[in-house]
Amino acid sequence: MKDTIEGTMIPATSIRSGVSQEVAPSLYCQTLQMVNVCLIGSDDQPGKWILADAGMPGSADEIVSAAKKWFGDDCKPEAIVLTHGHFDHVGAVVDLVEKWDVPVYAHELELPYLMGKSKYPKPDPAVEGGMVAKLSALFPVDPVDLGNHVRKLPSDGRIPGLSGWKWIHTPGHTPGHVSLFREADRSLIAGDAFLTVKQDSLFKMIMQEPEICGPPRYWTTDWQAARESVRRLEALKPLRVVAGHGMPMKGEALRQGLEKLAKEFDRIAIPDYGRYVDGENGGG
Repeated sequence: MKDTIEGTMIPATSIRSGVSQEVAPSLYCQTLQMVNVCLIGSDDQPGKWILADAGMPGSADEIVSAAKKWFGDDCKPEAIVLTHGHFDHVGAVVDLVEKWDVPVYAHELELPYLMGKSKYPKPDPAVEGGMVAKLSALFPVDPVDLGNHVRKLPSDGRIPGLSGWKWIHTPGHTPGHVSLFREADRSLIAGDAFLTVKQDSLFKMIMQEPEICGPPRYWTTDWQAARESVRRLEALKPLRVVAGHGMPMKGEALRQGLEKLAKEFDRIAIPDYGRYVDGENGGG
């Protein structure tokens, strides 16, 4: 395995960095700088769990500590599931795979970025999107190479090693982006299909002011697919959500915000100008 993004850090952090919280039964969120990972327990197998996303480079120790907090000292996940392969969602995956020796699952369209074969399209620092967009020029696009540890998610929506949840293809931000959903209590892990913080404002990112927003403007390459993905997730009527960026949200604020985003996606989410808005193919 080869990790090509080691040491890359976003030059800012949020007030929630290091916070680990229970969002719902057997669903835990750990914030690493400005990105969230989830630790999800199996509904019918006590002690069994998976990790959803792998955070920032250098965050493996924090993730392991969160796992010990929620699942005990001898914890080891059944698998790691990735919503997508951008650097802030796979930053610790190589270190964690080497420590735990577990499979990593992702949508088949993400596999080239996880097997060292393809680079992601570059972020667009000139897009309408504030300071974080400008910082995106620093973000790496090189893939990680997980070798034979990475596998495609089953086509029937199952998540190996995790009962009670399903994965949903939610492309737009990346071609193989997925979200995770538990029907029993309508808990949603959205990845970057939509966010719960306004990334146009670095201040709001740092302070983590909750707000339902579209996917990151500087690195979403297919806005038509992104719109349909948001509408697909809104139709699930989730009662709580953990997005890739921002605080977990629930209840009426989530319902109203997601409904508004789905109805007014073009106005709220799509920037007025930018490389991928103006038609450049970012499919990778």
